[in-house]
Amino acid sequence: MQKIIIKEKFEQDWIRMFTHLANLFFEQSNIILEDDVDAIQASMSLERNSAGGLLGRSSLTRDGIDYFAEFSEIEEDGDAKVKTRQLKRIYSHIFLDVLEQATGMRQSWGILTGIRPMKLYHKYRQLGCSFEEVRQILMKRHRISRDKSEILSKIADVQLRAVPDLYELKNEVSIYIGIPFCPTKCAYCTFPAYAINRKNGRVETFLDGLHEEIREMGKWLTERDMKITTIYFGGGTPTSIEAEEMDALYETMYASFPNMNNVREITVEAGRPDTITPAKIDVLKKWGIDRISVNPQSYTDETLKAIGRHHSVQETIDKFWLSRNMGMKNINMDLIIGLPNEGMEEFKHSLAETEKMQPESLTIHTLSFKRASEMTRNKDKYKVADRATVEQMMKLGEEWNVANGYEPYYLYRQKNILGNLENVGYSKPGEESIYNIVIMEEVQTIIGVGCGASSKFIEPETGKITQFYNPKDPAAYILSYEESIEKKLAHLNTIFPVTVNK
Repeated sequence: MQKIIIKEKFEQDWIRMFTHLANLFFEQSNIILEDDVDAIQASMSLERNSAGGLLGRSSLTRDGIDYFAEFSEIEEDGDAKVKTRQLKRIYSHIFLDVLEQATGMRQSWGILTGIRPMKLYHKYRQLGCSFEEVRQILMKRHRISRDKSEILSKIADVQLRAVPDLYELKNEVSIYIGIPFCPTKCAYCTFPAYAINRKNGRVETFLDGLHEEIREMGKWLTERDMKITTIYFGGGTPTSIEAEEMDALYETMYASFPNMNNVREITVEAGRPDTITPAKIDVLKKWGIDRISVNPQSYTDETLKAIGRHHSVQETIDKFWLSRNMGMKNINMDLIIGLPNEGMEEFKHSLAETEKMQPESLTIHTLSFKRASEMTRNKDKYKVADRATVEQMMKLGEEWNVANGYEPYYLYRQKNILGNLENVGYSKPGEESIYNIVIMEEVQTIIGVGCGASSKFIEPETGKITQFYNPKDPAAYILSYEESIEKKLAHLNTIFPVTVNK
């Protein structure tokens, strides 16, 4: 653990901000306020300069060497939140600058640690800035590198082409339906995912509650003639349940939700190849669903065993072609860079195998050590690639996608992600997932139903976001889904108090 002394006194939320920045450079850091001979010494100050701006200065001493930085901005008008946000940005600049000097590490995402880069990009676009003006703002105000600012620009262009009314979707909603079961739980996973177990009727009882939740949400949507933009079945693995259970669920969905013929997109995560069967594909086709995911994560059998995926590489390939030949027209695949014992050669192999299949979209994730995952609890057991290697892998993935006719269309970042990198979704032109775009850019309310489902209620006029989480554990969900329905309806009635879209 790297200790860093900050001589000035800051409140706890500021200390958290400095800690997040320091963790970009050190595996684990601790901001302390008392003297310690083993600690890096840092100091920061702020003053008004002669040009009427705010000038921040910082100094940092590491191993007897001093580093200095400064950054200034014109003072912004606004309320206390606006002023605090600007002060935090200035202090983040000068702290990041001296840390970069002291470590020799360059942070391509600049001072961004807990914010969605694309959402920030769209904010400036909606304020009337041109693409070039936004790039300049991102580089100067947020210290984002030119390469990263350019990929954001490309993604924004693709998103607005795929969803021209992206900024006008606030009076529509999308639906997320969570199925919490998987054949086994992957070592890196913290999603609501429980090894499917038919004992004690747990699956059947959960599905009974889910049907009821869908019907009740459907009543509310129908009363308001509310438009649904997209529907997304996630989890877990939604194809873990039996074909007849899937059929009954889709039947309830079509019977309950209004205007189903106008829904732009329905997606079913069939992420685990070991759950895909001809009978289940027949059910998907019956209900007109042809957008699915078949997720390899890696094309190395040893890696799949290490992370707890009980399927083989060959099964992934076989199930992809089964899905394609049975009529699935839009298939997404996921790859994860930085998985245990994988480097450039293994990732090159995964890309070579993907090239043979040419899925409509490919998401390249960077491994993230999520707090509650098996991999995080037992880090010593899982040897992962270093920062330089994962950066090379990400670059290779970008080049491969360009060479194969894919475009980046969404991007998001997570804390504790290897190399302080990102996750990028690529697609063939016209095959973008609208759901992925709207949920990442937070442009509309997402109603979550099912186990572990997260609802994001977005106030149409102010953009204020309120989140609500259904219980993650199936047993808890079964006991409390009726209460969850009532709370969600209360939130919905608050943000949509009058009839819309009539």
